[in-house]
Amino acid sequence: MSRQHQFDVLIIGTGSAGLMSALQLSDKLSIALIAKDKILEGSSYYAQGGISAVLDADDDFNAHIKDTLATASGLGNETAIRFMVEQAPGAIKSLEKVGVHFTQKSNQYHLTTEGGHSARRVVHVADKTGQSIQTNLFDSVKNKKNITLFENFIAIDLLTKNKHCYGSYILNKSTNEVESFIAHKTIIATGGASKAYLYTSNPDTSTGDGIAMAYRAECDIVNMEFTQFHPTCLYHPHAKSFLISEALRGEGGKLVLQNGAAFMRKYDDRGELAPRDIVARAIDSEMKTNGFDCVYLDISFKEKKWIVKHFPTIYKKCASFGIDISKDPIPVVPAAHYTCGGIQTNLDAQSNITNLYAIGEVAHAGVHGANRMASNSLLECIVFAKSCAKHINQSTFGEVAPKFDNWDASRVTPSQEKVVVSHLWDEIRRIMWNFVGIVRSNKRLNYAQLKLTQIQNEVNEYYRLYLISSDLIELRNLVKIAQIIIQSAITRAESRGLHYNEDYPKQLKEPVDTIIQKS
Repeated sequence: MSRQHQFDVLIIGTGSAGLMSALQLSDKLSIALIAKDKILEGSSYYAQGGISAVLDADDDFNAHIKDTLATASGLGNETAIRFMVEQAPGAIKSLEKVGVHFTQKSNQYHLTTEGGHSARRVVHVADKTGQSIQTNLFDSVKNKKNITLFENFIAIDLLTKNKHCYGSYILNKSTNEVESFIAHKTIIATGGASKAYLYTSNPDTSTGDGIAMAYRAECDIVNMEFTQFHPTCLYHPHAKSFLISEALRGEGGKLVLQNGAAFMRKYDDRGELAPRDIVARAIDSEMKTNGFDCVYLDISFKEKKWIVKHFPTIYKKCASFGIDISKDPIPVVPAAHYTCGGIQTNLDAQSNITNLYAIGEVAHAGVHGANRMASNSLLECIVFAKSCAKHINQSTFGEVAPKFDNWDASRVTPSQEKVVVSHLWDEIRRIMWNFVGIVRSNKRLNYAQLKLTQIQNEVNEYYRLYLISSDLIELRNLVKIAQIIIQSAITRAESRGLHYNEDYPKQLKEPVDTIIQKS
């Protein structure tokens, strides 16, 4: 018989959102914290740039809100954005309380700027902000006796009845046994879905698990056509998913071709500080027009001492591949980076399923719209983790969960064809990159939809016949995420923000959210 666990709160995901929510929840609550891999493995850990917050006397909330709305291309929820922006200084203080030491200059925050911002409002820890946040949050979590950590556990499906959530079936990757986690409240904090694409800045954990599970549980999934492609991922055969922070462009870094010619002013008057969708499309256009494998980001006009001080991680990583960024430009390509859509939530992080919450990149709180402004993502994680925990702390825990059967694996057999899983995984990601990428068309989207339907049928059959595994769970989620992205992209008959369709180059006057529901 498989194990059953009982907790007050189940948190699936251990990025900044998951860890912060665990810390903010009452000490009186029993909390299960589920890590798909190692506790610190995830997109939050690798976030370099920083967190946007109004901390300068010359800046103000309205300017931050205005910039965010402008970047969101008409789809930002102003109420949610205002809530996030006004909570930002408090979020920074909460992180400092757990030990995060933000970079200072003359006893004040060293604030940088990034694409879309009209002022310097990005607070950071050198170029490893995410790493500092994650390690300090984790150190605090480890000291909480009411929190139980489960490492190397991957969620399969949510336990729901009558539009209420009561926990999740979760695979223990160490024993390959499925265990039931029963909880009064469940928080999904599993991150985004950029591994649906062949080239991504994200770690291997970003397979859209939370969004796929929520879709199967009949949550509303919103605006999944808006995948943000980070313009500058290091282009090197051995540099797996290494991001070159936008902060380099914020400090004057120039995008150039092989001959050293700058090109961004051809596409936007803001040049390198245009929003990421514009920069990514510009790079994509230059690469396709000229037949180049990459373009270059040049910061070599700065003194070496300054570069090493401000970007030590990037300097060291590039040096390990024989690139001295104080002398040479950095080869870069766009890569899938951030999922702007997700599970529809309100300001308390509630979904449309009772007792089910979603926070961080997995959620659609409305703060990004059709395009995320740089460094608003870590901010979203912290702000909505706090509001989610506050709502749960004020909730009642009286109801008894209904009885759920243990996972039944008696009618399936171990797979002898694991190559099928890896083949389908690769095929999905290539289809998405080639046909549902930075620039789209109706023909490409319809072809991708046809191919993904065929793959979905194969995956469903494989899932029905064979024992569950971590790879199979991710494959099942990945094919569903790909289908949702394609369906969303086909539904949007315009070009807006991160979604660019050659057949609908214009933007419609009235912005409308794309809502996908389980049929």
